[in-house]
Amino acid sequence: MSKHQSGDTKFTEQVKILLNKIYGRSPLKDSVLERAIAFYDLEQFSQRKLDKFKTDLENLAQTPNAKVQTKISNLERDQREYLQELRTERDERAQHLQQICREIIELCEGESFTETNRKSAQLLGTIQLIAPTEGSKVAITNECSKPLYKAILSLRLLDQICLKDLLPDPYLTKELAEISTFNFKDLRNENESAYRQFSDHVKVPVLMAAILQDVGNYHPDAHAIMFGVDGKADNYRTLNVEERKALLQINYRETLKYLLNGIGVVIYSGNSKAERDTFNKSETNKLRFVKHLLKSSVNPKLGVGNLLKIPQIYASIVLSTKDSYNYKLLPKVYQALYQNAERGSCSKAIVEALHHITGDFPQGFGVVYIPSDVEQEVRYEYAIVSQFYPNNVNEPICRIATRSLTFVGYGHDLVVKKNSNLYFVETAKAFSSISKERLNEILELLSSNYLERKKLDLLPRCWQPGEYFSMKVNQKLWNRSR
Repeated sequence: MSKHQSGDTKFTEQVKILLNKIYGRSPLKDSVLERAIAFYDLEQFSQRKLDKFKTDLENLAQTPNAKVQTKISNLERDQREYLQELRTERDERAQHLQQICREIIELCEGESFTETNRKSAQLLGTIQLIAPTEGSKVAITNECSKPLYKAILSLRLLDQICLKDLLPDPYLTKELAEISTFNFKDLRNENESAYRQFSDHVKVPVLMAAILQDVGNYHPDAHAIMFGVDGKADNYRTLNVEERKALLQINYRETLKYLLNGIGVVIYSGNSKAERDTFNKSETNKLRFVKHLLKSSVNPKLGVGNLLKIPQIYASIVLSTKDSYNYKLLPKVYQALYQNAERGSCSKAIVEALHHITGDFPQGFGVVYIPSDVEQEVRYEYAIVSQFYPNNVNEPICRIATRSLTFVGYGHDLVVKKNSNLYFVETAKAFSSISKERLNEILELLSSNYLERKKLDLLPRCWQPGEYFSMKVNQKLWNRSR
């Protein structure tokens, strides 16, 4: 494949920036993750300092005199200033997180339901396509990508839940009642103000919960389990039952603690008492909803916690950090989800709702198919999954990546039927009579070098489009087809 036109489109750059803002690591230490780690690292110090203020004040109060009273006043002033410093830091973290949530909404939602689905599919597909599918960086890249990926899934799953009334929840029911006079799918066009309010009251909390869901895994207690006592263990290894149980408990406890003590509510800035009261009530209700989502996601059964749990399971497979990660198995993700539903650990109806949105094949997955004119020239072609809501879950809507065995930057959209998709064994068997020589000819055209061809199956079930997508001209999969 040609190496020309490197670089990224504006959208791909925006996705990379957003990923770094959420779980990135940099010298600035200003991502959501790094702010949480800093909070955990300083948590014990802060508590010791507050405890010392309290002890010193109690001791001084036992020997009242003029000199002591001055010391008490100074100490109380220092205590107030330190508490204000902690409040300011907490408010900065809260505002930072909510601003990122609004940036996510802006990047993945459009003026219509159709445009929102296109932009969300583009965001998920881009995350998948810029992530390596083999090599030493798979785990660390997927770890960074998962929070944003599952957050987008949660948003789009929320659409189905609201449209179909799949998860009766007091907070959600109340917010939906506020916009009941409008068409939910066309809310942004019908009433921009109602759309903004619903986004702020519901979508932002859902995104906050999805992003923070696993942040407790970065607490020092969790770190000791994941990296071992000596700090040298592989943190991406499969944990034993006891380690996993302990880690789940720590993550649950410390995620909630960080939400309440490290994030909290945004502080109102203004002079209107009525406006402040309304603002504080709204922020308090949002925080309660985030807390409710996080707590109920641990064992959601039929409740609103499914809004987080099911995307979490999906993302943990599609963007796995384990050694068992196998790109070819990504379309099997719903086998695991339905198994979880059968065990009662999540709602089958909500799994079906997500399945209806995504289909079997994740956004950005490389599909190999037999074109309809195959009788003229025996060959297969490459395509990339690019849209939600396929009519049949096993027949993905794709954008073609090759035409007549030549890579193209602007292809047309195509529904890849099951009987032409080489991912399915029956289709592959029907195509297996092709001579080895012809298959080698095809491979030579569709691979960039001899070493790559040696690694590829003669009759591939799928392909990995990372190199293709690394070229700027090929990052426009979601533009209007020509």
